[in-house]
Parts: sequence; C-alpha cells; structure tokens
Amino acid sequence: MAEEAKLNENKNFIHSFVAEDIAPGGRFEGMQVHTRFPPEPNGYLHIGHCKALIIDFGTAEKFGGICNLRMDDTNPAKEDTEYVEAIQEDIHWLGFDWGDRFFYGSDYFEKTYELAEELIQKGLAYVCEMSPEEFKANRGDIGVPAKSPYRDRPIEESLDLFRRMRAGEFPEGSKTLRAKIDLASGNFNMRDPVLYRIRYIEHHRQGTKWCIFPMYDFAHPIQDALEGITHSLCSLEYEEHRPLYDWVVNNVSVPSRPRQIEFARLSIDHTVMSKRKLRQLVEQGYVSGWDDPRMPTLCGMRRRGYTPASIRNFCERIGVAKNPSVVEYAFLEHCLREDLNESARRVMAVLNPLKLTVTNYPENKSEEFSVENNPNKPEDGERIVPFSRNLWIEAEDFMEEPAKKYFRLFPGNEVRLKGAYVVKCTGCVKDENGQVVEVLCEYDPNSRGGDPADGRKIKGTIHWVDAESCADAEVRLYDNLFTDADPDAGDKNFLDCLNPDSLTVLSHCKVEKSLIYAEPSDRFQFMRQGYFCADSKDSTPEHPVFNRAVSLKDSYKP
Repeated sequence: MAEEAKLNENKNFIHSFVAEDIAPGGRFEGMQVHTRFPPEPNGYLHIGHCKALIIDFGTAEKFGGICNLRMDDTNPAKEDTEYVEAIQEDIHWLGFDWGDRFFYGSDYFEKTYELAEELIQKGLAYVCEMSPEEFKANRGDIGVPAKSPYRDRPIEESLDLFRRMRAGEFPEGSKTLRAKIDLASGNFNMRDPVLYRIRYIEHHRQGTKWCIFPMYDFAHPIQDALEGITHSLCSLEYEEHRPLYDWVVNNVSVPSRPRQIEFARLSIDHTVMSKRKLRQLVEQGYVSGWDDPRMPTLCGMRRRGYTPASIRNFCERIGVAKNPSVVEYAFLEHCLREDLNESARRVMAVLNPLKLTVTNYPENKSEEFSVENNPNKPEDGERIVPFSRNLWIEAEDFMEEPAKKYFRLFPGNEVRLKGAYVVKCTGCVKDENGQVVEVLCEYDPNSRGGDPADGRKIKGTIHWVDAESCADAEVRLYDNLFTDADPDAGDKNFLDCLNPDSLTVLSHCKVEKSLIYAEPSDRFQFMRQGYFCADSKDSTPEHPVFNRAVSLKDSYKP
C-alpha cells in the first residue's frame, strides 16, 4: 500500500467542486448543499458502500447541508425489506441520520412514467421492438453506428404502444422504450439507450401494479432532480454515464439540475466486494450469514468488534481519489487498533489454559488486587482482581527446556504475574503421556503488586486468571477470509481462494468472571492477545463467547 500521505492526495477534490458550485457565481449559488445515498436493497452494506456513504453524508455535513436516504428499488427482482432495515441500522450505527428524508425510488414510478411520455411527445423517445439478440447485433462498433428500424416511428404510434406496454398487452422482453439521442455516438451509453423494459414480476412495495420498469440510468437522474439534489456523488463506473444523466435532466420537466461527480470505489485486498459473491458465500454456507465476522459487511464487522469511529477514520484517511487503488486490509486493522488502544478496557483472559499452583501460598487464603482498566484513560478507574493459590496461565508461558531468549516460566526462572506477585518456577507435573498439566511455583510475599519499578531485574511478565473465581468462555479467532490478496483477479474462482483457517474456535478459555456480563458494544483488550468483544448472537452469561476483532501485532507499514 502507498504511504498514507499519498493516499490523501486529492482527498478533497469533491469538496473543492462543491465549494466552487456554492460560491458567488457558481451553479448552486445561495443553495443548500443536498446529497443522497441511494443503496440498492438487495443485500447488506459492506465496507465498500461505507466509503460512498461517508462521502455522501460527510460532504453534506461539511457544508451544513442535508443528505437523503433513498432505496434504489427500481429492479424488482432483487429487493427485500430485510435489507432495507439492515441498511438503516448500519447508517445509524456509523453516526449518520437522514431525518425525515427517507425515500424509495419506486415512490417516483408514476412521475417517471409521465416524464417518459413527455420524451415521446417531444420526439426524443420511441418504442423499439428488437429482441435482445437483434439489439446486440445492431449496436454497432467503434466507427460503426448502431441501427434501429423503429427510430423514426411516429410519435402517436410510440405513445400508444408505450401505454399498451404499461397495460400489460405485450410479452416480457418484446418491446422497450429507447431514448432518441445518437446512434453514432462514441459513447455507447448514448446510442439510443433503453429507458423502460417489460417485466412481469412482483415488486416488494408496488406489488403487481407495474409491469414496465425504468432503467437505472433514466430513473436515477429524475429521482435526484425531484428531490432537489445538488450533487449526485457516485462511483467511477458512472463517469461514462454522466452524459446520459445530464441529457435526461435537461430534456424532461424537473425542478432542478443536479451535478454528478464520480470518485474511485474502495477496494481492499483479501476480500470481495461483489454483492452477488457475498450472497453466494451466505447462501452456499461458506459463512454463517451476512453478519459472519469474517464478512466485509458492516453488520459482520460490527459483530466482530469494529467501532464506527475506526471505520469512519479509515475511510477519511484513505481519502477520495479519481484513480482506482487497492488498500491493504492491514490499514483497516491499524485504524481499529488505534481506536481500541485508546478506548478498550484491559482485562486478563487465558486462551490456552495451563494450571499454575503457587505452592507456598496458603490453601484457604485469597486476596484482591486493584488493576488499572486503561492506562490511556485514567478516568476509567480500576477494577478488583482476585488472587489465590490456584491460577491459570497460557500454556505457551511455560517451557520445561526453554528456548534461547525465552524469559517466561521454566524451572528456576522468575516472572512477574501481572499486577500481583513475582513467582519462581520450581517444577511441573505431567500426565501418563508426558504432557505438562500443572506448573509449580513459589511466590515472593514482599513483591505484592508486581510493580516493575521495584528495581528487581525480571525480564518476563505474564498474565493470569484466578482459578477459583474465573469463568469458562469460548473465544473465536479470525483471519482473512481469503488466502489470495486478489481473489477476484483474472479467471480465478474466488471460492478456491477461501482460507480454511479463517476461523479458529477455542473452548474452555478462562476469563475474568465480570466478563460474562459483557455487552457486544463493550470492547476489551485481552492482555497480550488482542482486542475482543462479546458475540452479539451467541454470547450469554451461561456461555460467554468472545470474538477477536484484531490482534495486538500491527503488520501495517506506512
């Protein structure tokens, strides 16, 4: 990934255009900046949509304007109310709101139809009867104009046929309404594009009222204009469609003339952004659902432990550019670590437990230690951690025969138990198979608090939990869903790039008992392990489940 400074190049080019437009003499002088976010309700929002969402709402916010939320439900084959509700939830979670400006593209079906008739009456649209195969055969090529034998059809005839199309008199696919623009245009989007097609399918809101539906390139500029949008911000693939956008709003009777501005989509390595492919992952059972924490969906990232602040910061820092680029997933994780390092409460949890017995500690004794919740937030105070003779530590924190530069527990070595005492390893207990099942140690009663400032030269500090007061928990560790940095490239089947180790489930982990009451919105740093949150679906006080949002190790290199 390029340096962060390079990512920020031209990050404000949209803001520069908007500022020019509302300045004295600009095309929107004296007007309030008005944007819109128009998601298609055929799936859940993912991190790629998030960039567009932040640009749309953020631009309005920056200029004291407003942003509409409009469901683009012009394609009746794919929409579902479930997705509408999920989209709204995700936008609110990120901290944006559309007030009372919530619309559906289908709200404008009647008006869009009227404007189509207006184009026919102006001689700017006609009914075409070419089949899809004929349409393809006659679309022409570079330097070769397209053809349509119906282009000069009389206005009255096209108007009659169009009304009969609406009435359901013709088979699906037998007729279309096309704009009459330029069959020889070098921009193929302007070669008399289709404005309406016949579809006999039930719409999720309109039912069977309509059997003709407008194409996106016709409906979208009309919807923008009817809502008084000043700036229609969209991804780069619509740049070649902009002449058609302008043609539509300039040739129908609408109250405003929005300006379309394009920006490069967000692409991240080791993932896919196609809704079709994400849907395939869900429907074929490769993931547990749209909110699987390995998915790039906002609901999946929220469940995994991502915060709204980290995602907004990520999108703002990569900037807005005209040229497509791929951002490292590691940078997204870097932004999350920065946020959680400042905000997450520190706790102790043992993921691969090994028993530690403090042999010289009284059997019936226990005591409590006060431990700081977050060194970066003194206002978060301290919590009480119990301590007794029997503890749990990480299995990797003991080696009977230590490797070079191993400073944790091994016979004869001392370590600090985080926040408690200094202990010295005296040996271990093995089972019949020779596996270590218990580590033995003695504590120094004069080292209470385990403060490294006491002057003792002890190189190792390990975390622990009290065996008498901890709770069992399930912990889920996540890695990239795909092993390939670009699973979409070339002729690859993205399913062949799935990472078999993208999820590791650890049972019988040991955590501080207070964590059984954790809420999904709570974020924790499990000391030396990473940042975690309680799973929003599966975690209960009887069976706490924690998802690792991100490890402590930062692989991002700016």
